[in-house]
Amino acid sequence: MCADLNFHNTNGSYGPHSWHPFPAKFPPQLPEFLIVRLSNPGDIVLDPMFGSGTTLVEAARLGRQAIGCDIDPLARIIAETKLTPIDPLLALRDGQSVLLAAKTDYWEDGPKLRQELNSRFDSQTRTFLDYWFLPQHQLELLSLLRHIEALPQKSTREFLRVVFSATIIAKSGGVSLARDLAHTRPHRDTSKLPGSAFVEFAKRLERNVAVVGDRKSHDNGSTFPTKAGRAPASSEAHCLGEIRSASAANTGLASGSVDLIVTSPPYANNAIDYMRAHKFSLVWFGWTIADLANFRTRYIGNDAVSKSKYVNLPDQCEKTITKLSKLDAKKGLTLRRYFGEMSAVIAEMRRVLKQGGPAVIIIGASKLRGIDAETHKGLAAIGESSGLELAGIGVRRLDRNRRMMPARWGDQSHSQIEARINEEYVVGLVRS
Repeated sequence: MCADLNFHNTNGSYGPHSWHPFPAKFPPQLPEFLIVRLSNPGDIVLDPMFGSGTTLVEAARLGRQAIGCDIDPLARIIAETKLTPIDPLLALRDGQSVLLAAKTDYWEDGPKLRQELNSRFDSQTRTFLDYWFLPQHQLELLSLLRHIEALPQKSTREFLRVVFSATIIAKSGGVSLARDLAHTRPHRDTSKLPGSAFVEFAKRLERNVAVVGDRKSHDNGSTFPTKAGRAPASSEAHCLGEIRSASAANTGLASGSVDLIVTSPPYANNAIDYMRAHKFSLVWFGWTIADLANFRTRYIGNDAVSKSKYVNLPDQCEKTITKLSKLDAKKGLTLRRYFGEMSAVIAEMRRVLKQGGPAVIIIGASKLRGIDAETHKGLAAIGESSGLELAGIGVRRLDRNRRMMPARWGDQSHSQIEARINEEYVVGLVRS
């Protein structure tokens, strides 16, 4: 692949792509580039690990049928909301009404809100909230959430849930006591003075509404769909893609039904631990801490090894695992689990692809105990052993100043975490 895949001088924060922080997401120009060149309008584009939904949003915007799978509850909420047209004026009106009603509750009905806080969450989740959120912000968030949940129109309700979540998981710090939450590396800072949830919600509401239907500068003039002018404000909008609560290794799709796959698996070294951040929002949406801990053990790239199963792997993978295991046996098992789970994912990708259909895997570089896991070579070898043909491997240099990556600490400009993820690879496979 000889095309420039870096996209350093482009803006990736247009339309719904900017609605909610999400770590390590690739620029929308990358899936756009691939979708335009490797598929036709009306084709089915699959992302079996869709994360923030970047591939799905671009596929829908470009007139393809977008299908995505993910087991992460917050990822599904965000992606489905991004794919659902909304009326920006209605969303702004309802958001401002929610804000006004929530403020009224906060100032006039504090005892009732405190009583609901105590009854709404189990003891473990309540302990989590008390550790990370000041009492004032808990009451503010609950008062907002109660009025969001009462909205009758699903599309607006879900849009405001994303606004609500983005006031918690925010690049600028959010309304919890956590620092570095948006990078999935939360640590508690009791000296932090979080802003009012009401103020942060109002800011995020205006910001998200302002980019609804943003026109992207593109030759074909494709825009993000909005509901305004297409249907009466009272009618309900529908998601422009198919969001599946399914693992990447078991999508439930028919064999030979997909024209193109564009996806980005997790890092092999668990550098981005999504659930550590996502639980800050998900507990407000009804999940318990125990539920979310169970979800985390099912994520590909998780460092738990108790569920590791031995599978036959290509020599490329075995060579790296053996080298790593000599230094750290547990890390060797972690990498074995990762390659084993990705073997099942790639086998599923091959099954659902049409004959001649391409699959593109964007994978970050990972180092464990100072050893390069060479995940791009490992996944390419797994693809070939699964019956796919390797079309090529491209390299992308990551722009740390614009992409949400785990933060540097102090003056560690060449820290271990930066060394792990300063580039990623674009692996092209084809079902021959």
